[in-house]
Amino acid sequence: MASRYIANTPAEQREMLRTIGASSIEDLLVKIPPKARLSRPLALPPALAEADLVRHMRAVAAKNADADRYACFQGAGSYDHYVPSPINHLISRGEFFTAYTPYQPEASQGTLRTIYEYQTMIAELTGMDVANASIYDGASSLAEAALMAHSVTERTEIVLARGVNPLYRRVVAT
Repeated sequence: MASRYIANTPAEQREMLRTIGASSIEDLLVKIPPKARLSRPLALPPALAEADLVRHMRAVAAKNADADRYACFQGAGSYDHYVPSPINHLISRGEFFTAYTPYQPEASQGTLRTIYEYQTMIAELTGMDVANASIYDGASSLAEAALMAHSVTERTEIVLARGVNPLYRRVVAT
């Protein structure tokens, strides 16, 4: 292997180049103007240990103005909010890596049970008759809510708050 980060062997790389009609990697770069290309080795500082890199990146990030230190008036769904500490643990669980509802119940009873329990808890907390936790994302959820509101009321106009993310509004408009 030519590089520990590139899994293709030199022979595989030659085969791929031959397949696309190039004789070298350099052939793939000829369209880039010479003045836009670096003609010397990239000057990088020595590698840091992970702990040192984390410290360095935190120091760099601390130079930014962020919503933790300043009031945020960005709107469009970006606002100050508190995230309870168990959330990072919960969202790292395998059954929450994707928001799609599993379609093989015999292989996903734990996930389905978790979704059911969550939906039940949200319905109880909010006093709503129903709650759905298996929609892909926030924009899709908002569009589904608009469709449900239309189905229930038969009204043709949906009112959205000004603070709703413009990208979410576009999904609802479709």
